[in-house]
Amino acid sequence: MAAGTETTTTTLEWAISLLLNYPEAMKKAITEIQQVVGEDRLLEEADLPKLNYLDNVITETLRLYPALPLLLPHRSSEDCAIGGYHIPKGTMLIANIWKIQRDPELWDDAEKFKPERFEGKEAEGYKMLPFGAGRRACPGANLGRRVVALTLGSLLQSFELKKLIDDEPVDMTESSGITMPKETPLEVFCKPRKAATIEFAAVHSV
Repeated sequence: MAAGTETTTTTLEWAISLLLNYPEAMKKAITEIQQVVGEDRLLEEADLPKLNYLDNVITETLRLYPALPLLLPHRSSEDCAIGGYHIPKGTMLIANIWKIQRDPELWDDAEKFKPERFEGKEAEGYKMLPFGAGRRACPGANLGRRVVALTLGSLLQSFELKKLIDDEPVDMTESSGITMPKETPLEVFCKPRKAATIEFAAVHSV
């Protein structure tokens, strides 16, 4: 539970920071939510399969800023070769997915935030490993993506988010640790939209 909580909040912070630095992507995500959900009710889990661009935003966030940049250690069960190197049986292996997911030989404009790169297709095989892969992949991957999508979508639907200083980009410096939080915590202005008043009215009536 602790691992899932921290990685979820970290991913949300990176996603909002990226959208603030790429206002066109922010606009596309909000427009999609307004077209699919509207403003007269709150976004629900059942809406998520229809929010393709929002899903692409999350996938691209996980590509650029995986909450766990180094996968948990694995151990080779047999002698093998990786990247031209001989790996003896019993060797501990740690995959640097931050590097893999930013490799310019694997990705066009590898350092740029482009949710459109995933339009109409799934994340490609072993180029995308934010949750690991195979039998040792994170068992909470599907739940994690749904929670992030539902939370991020609800925030975009309910609030107009703005940078503290319009002319300055959000600082995207990464901090160190097992997970990869921002070095400078995100601070934004939040202006309620119509959906937020609906939520408040619902809570107040209860």
